[in-house]
Amino acid sequence: MYGTNDPNEPHDPRNIPPDNEQYSSRYDRPPNQHMAPPQQQRGNRNWTLIYPLLAGLVLLGLLVAFLVRNSPPLRVGTLNQPSGATVEIDQIRQRVSEAVKPTIVQVNVKTSKGGSLGSGVIIDRAGYIITNNHVIANSESVQVQLADGEIRDAQIRGADPTDDLAVLQIQPTRNMPIAKLGDSSKLQVGQTVMAIGNPLGITQTVTSGIVSALNRIVSEESGGATLPDTIQTDAPINPGNSGGALVDLNGNVVGIPTMAAIDPEFKTPASGVGFAIPANRVKFIAPQIIKNGRVINSGRAALGITALPITQFVEQQRELPVDRGLLVAKVDAGGAAERAGIRPGDVITRVDNVEVTQNADVSNYLLNKRPGDRVTVTLYQGNTEKTVPVTLGELQIPSR
Repeated sequence: MYGTNDPNEPHDPRNIPPDNEQYSSRYDRPPNQHMAPPQQQRGNRNWTLIYPLLAGLVLLGLLVAFLVRNSPPLRVGTLNQPSGATVEIDQIRQRVSEAVKPTIVQVNVKTSKGGSLGSGVIIDRAGYIITNNHVIANSESVQVQLADGEIRDAQIRGADPTDDLAVLQIQPTRNMPIAKLGDSSKLQVGQTVMAIGNPLGITQTVTSGIVSALNRIVSEESGGATLPDTIQTDAPINPGNSGGALVDLNGNVVGIPTMAAIDPEFKTPASGVGFAIPANRVKFIAPQIIKNGRVINSGRAALGITALPITQFVEQQRELPVDRGLLVAKVDAGGAAERAGIRPGDVITRVDNVEVTQNADVSNYLLNKRPGDRVTVTLYQGNTEKTVPVTLGELQIPSR
C-alpha cells in the first residue's frame, strides 16, 4: 500500500509520494506515532472541507439566478444615460419622420440630355415647393412625385441661381401637408438633425447626424453658386438629397441639403461632410419668388463691376503697372463702383485689407457685407495708385 512506510513492504519506486506528501509524512507527526495510511487521512480531511464548499456553491448559484431573473436587461449605448433615454430618442426620431416625410417630394426632371432627380419640400398649401436651382436647371419639363406615390406636373415659379434655390408649384391636393420652416439662427454645433429626401432615387429616406459646423462659405463646382452661412452636417447627403429637408428634433426644417464635399483624391462625395442652405435664407428668398416670380431684394452687397484676373498675357498686352489684381472690364450704370469714380481699365488690388487676385476674392469678402456698408478699394488708374471709399450697392439676381 503506497505511502505506508512499512519496512516490510517491498520497495517500489513508482510509489514514491509526491513532494508535498513526503513533507507531510516526514515532518507533520511525532516519531514512531502510529497513523492511518496517508490516502485515508487525506480523504477524511478533504471531505470535512468539501461539505461547506458545496453548500456555499449552491447558495451562490441560487443568488446568481435570482439576480439574473430580477435585473433589467442591459441596454447597449446607454452608458451614463438615464434609463430609457435611448428608447425616448428613437421615439422622437420616429415621430419627426412620420410628421415630415409626407411633405417631402421627389423632383423628376427631363432635360435635352436625359433625366435627373432631386428632392423638394412642400412649404405652402397652395402647392409651392422649395428645391435647389441646380436640380431644375436646364429642364424641359418637371414632375413631382408625392409621398403617396402620386405624380403631378410642376411649374417653375422662379429661381435664384445665386442662392441655389428654386420654387415649384403643383396643383394642390386636399389637406396638403406642409413643412414648417424653423429658425436656423438658433442651431447649435452638436445638435441632432435628420436629413429626409430621395438619395439615388430611393424615396423617403431618412438619415441622422449632428450639426458639425455653422456659417460655412462653400462654392459649388463648375462655376456654381457661392453660398454663405451654410450648415455643415454629418448626416449622410447623397445625390438625390438635394432640395430635401434638414430637420431638427422638433420637426422644423432648419436647412435645405444642397451638396456634399468632394474628396480631392478620389473625386467622389466625402462621407459625412454635407452642407445645407439655412432655413432663414429660404424664408427670405422663397416668398419673393412666390409673389414676384423672381428675387427683388437679394440682401447681398455688390461692388457693381465685371472684372478679369490679371495674367501675364493681359499684363503685357495692356502694359499694366502691376502683375496681379483685377482688371475692371465693365462698370454697372448707377452702381456702387460708378458712384465712387471707378472706371473700366482700372486695376483693383485690394478691398479693405484683403488682397484680390480673382473675382472670388471680392465676392467672398462681400458675403459678410450688406447693401449700404462702406469699404475702401485700392486701385490703379493708369500708373497712379488710389484709395477710394465705396458705399456698397445691392446684388441683382438674374431671373431664370
